[in-house]
This record gives sequence, structure tokens and C-alpha cells, in this order.
Amino acid sequence: MISITEYLERHFDGTDALWREAFPNDAPWNAAHISIAEKLRFQPNLLLVAIQADRVVGSIMAGYDGHRGWISRISVLQSHRRKGIGEALIHEAETRLAGLGCVKINLQVVVSNSAVLGFYRKCGYEVEERVSMSKLLPKC
Repeated sequence: MISITEYLERHFDGTDALWREAFPNDAPWNAAHISIAEKLRFQPNLLLVAIQADRVVGSIMAGYDGHRGWISRISVLQSHRRKGIGEALIHEAETRLAGLGCVKINLQVVVSNSAVLGFYRKCGYEVEERVSMSKLLPKC
């Protein structure tokens, strides 16, 4: 039995291990100890984990800026994929975002992970013609 719940501090080790498995080549600023601490400052109820037998088997981070919603850091342990956990995480995040008044949700997929596009399409997401740009800010 899988339950989806808001992240709590006791979920850190499991979430950290999950993210290390799911995002092995991730940028240092996306490390769990940094990303989770920052997320807990803003809309902590949108950081969710999937739990099975007291073990973190999936996670999703969402946010809403008053204009659009965003989904990021969705991950499921390799041993637990193709069991509906990712869809359940997305559904719960969408429900919470809709409750805040969100009408559109964006997500980004890195090119090296394009194999997941079918999964997102199955969840109702479509590829939009956009150019994604970013800028690293200097530390203050």
C-alpha cells in the first residue's frame, strides 16, 4: 500500500537516497540538503513523498507563483516504477495546485531524460514550443 503525504524531516534520508538514484548527474545546487531546505521555506505542503512500509519510494515538488504551477523533482525508485506511483504523485500535486487557483502547470524535462515524455503524455501533459532559458545568480 502506497500513501502520498507531505514531506516531514523524518523523510530526509529516504528522499536523499531517492534523488541520488533518480538524478545521478544533477547539479550541486539541486542536492537534497539544499533543495529541501529551500522548499520548506515556500509552500512546504507542495513537497510530497510516496511512502510504502515507512520507506520513501517516490517524491514530487510543486510550486505556484499565482500565475502558473510548476512540477519538478518527480522521482520514483527504479524498483517501484510502473506501479502507478508517479501518476499518483502527479495527481496529488495537481489537486493541491488546483486548490490554490492554478489553471496551468508547467514542467521541464532535460533532453537526456526524454524517455519520460511518454509518461508525462499519459498524464495529460503536452510538449509546447518554448525555449527554456536560465541564469545562475552569484551567491550573496
